[in-house]
Amino acid sequence: TPWQRVQLSRHPQRPQTTDYIDHMVEDFVPLAGDRAFGDDQAILCGLGTVSGHRCMVIGQQKGKDVHERRRCNFGMPHPEGYRKAMSKMRLAEKFGLSVVCLVNTPGAFPGVDAEERGQSIAIAENIRDMAMLRAPIVVAVIGEGGSGGALGIGIGDRMLMLENSYFSVISPEGCAAILWKDGNKKDLAAERLSLTAGPLKKFGIVDEIIEEPAGGAHRQPIVTAHLMRDAVARHLVQLKAMSTEAMLEARYRKYRAIGQVVEATAV
Repeated sequence: TPWQRVQLSRHPQRPQTTDYIDHMVEDFVPLAGDRAFGDDQAILCGLGTVSGHRCMVIGQQKGKDVHERRRCNFGMPHPEGYRKAMSKMRLAEKFGLSVVCLVNTPGAFPGVDAEERGQSIAIAENIRDMAMLRAPIVVAVIGEGGSGGALGIGIGDRMLMLENSYFSVISPEGCAAILWKDGNKKDLAAERLSLTAGPLKKFGIVDEIIEEPAGGAHRQPIVTAHLMRDAVARHLVQLKAMSTEAMLEARYRKYRAIGQVVEATAV
């Protein structure tokens, strides 16, 4: 069910960005800091090679033990994390590299300090600038894809999703609390939100669903990373075959085609 997939996306042993870097990225060189405030460890950035393609790899990290989770703020980035990601994407654009983004966050951090430093502005600027970035961008949802926290590094030419991940404007618990004033209806909310990979592919939001090994990605993380590597490489080959202008036009059309506007006629 959709709710079971949400639970799998949150599994404590589910592979995270560091696992994908270890098993699908060669010669990884980490880059840190937003050159303005500090280094947000909820977002990892670095140079590397994916199946022969030179890339800037950007991913959200939740942490694997209590100490790392505190350092990574449980995968909820601050504005400096999004500014760091964008500065590294501009570096990729400058040197003709591709961009690979790995999305895994319950949402951007909503704390007072994050808001004081411009959380909403940082996310909005990333959405704007990624839409116009003159470099191929492949986005992959590897776990949770929560709200604006995911969109902050989630705009690109291709979006891939692991089979047991989700991408939604709100968590099922939050949706249930708002609509029915009952957080226990989270399974119903997950079904109504159509937040899993299958429905999102039908809507044109997701371009490819990557099947996970039996039982989920946490059962065979290395196999999952290799499946992700092959899928990312396949889409990078297609994008690199396009001119920059054609790629940007296709990116624009992709997002203009999502959703439907219905205008009521006057009676």
